Amino acid sequence: MHPAFSVILLTTLIGVGQGLFLAIYTSQLYALARLLPMPDHQRFFALGSAVAVGFLVLGLFASFFHLGRPERAWRSAARWRTSWLSREVILLPLVVMLVAAYGLIHGLGWTRPLFVIRGALPVDASLLVGALATVAVFALFVATGMIYASIRFLREWASPLTVFNFILLGGASGFTLAAAFSAWVGSGPTRFYGTWAVILTVAGAVTRLASLYRNARLAPKSTLQSAIGVRHPRIRQITQGAMGRTFNNREFFHGASPRTIAAVRWFFLLAVFAIPVALLATAYVLSSVWIPAAAFAVQYAGLVAERWYFFADARHPQNLYYQQVA
Repeated sequence: MHPAFSVILLTTLIGVGQGLFLAIYTSQLYALARLLPMPDHQRFFALGSAVAVGFLVLGLFASFFHLGRPERAWRSAARWRTSWLSREVILLPLVVMLVAAYGLIHGLGWTRPLFVIRGALPVDASLLVGALATVAVFALFVATGMIYASIRFLREWASPLTVFNFILLGGASGFTLAAAFSAWVGSGPTRFYGTWAVILTVAGAVTRLASLYRNARLAPKSTLQSAIGVRHPRIRQITQGAMGRTFNNREFFHGASPRTIAAVRWFFLLAVFAIPVALLATAYVLSSVWIPAAAFAVQYAGLVAERWYFFADARHPQNLYYQQVA
């Protein structure tokens, strides 16, 4: 498939925003359970939520460049009963609103307990809104992943591993950014975020390597004979069948050489998984403000390459017919 950079930016940016919010809300839950010191509400939770909203909005903005008629974008939500794309279109603004509301509650100091559970657990508005936002964030992860996993004829995508990769890679990048953010502002459990970033990155490496292993061993169900309906044992295509580039060979094939594909694969394996884990481990020893930031920068660059490879790795069956161009 042809990798569209608008979709690459959409999926990676909103993944970072979703993961960052999950990191912030998780640290609040740990603090309420007295497993972590409670960070300063107004400075940390509010600013962190604002950064998460910024990534989500940037991803939403990037998606408009993929539309032929942006003024009709609202129509994409009409098929929510059957379309995962429509569900994503509905869920993304909902997540933005809930995360923004969560940050606003902390920013305005509306954190007085509404009630107390068993005399020990104070529940305020931010806790309730954060729980709703968490459900929406995971629903958005699933909807985004299922847009691709539900396409059965693209067998490289049609796997539960696709959804797991979206969740784990988004969570890993978000927790890595949370570690960088907390180190930068000087408050927040930086080591907590860094530890979970490493755990999620390693888990993401396992599922992504599993998907690479699976895809490399997929045997094509179609052949050139079945593509054109001719059963002769020896068929060789010698012409494209069109005078110039067409929609089919522009949108359903990436045009990159096998050497480029292999280079991108090795780059994202290092940049998404190996290098960030090494940098975060180094940050434990040196307690540097810049190392977690470098880990996030490298990991996000790797995520862009990973998502490019994700699209390029999908082999559309129609390319059997257009293999002279491919």
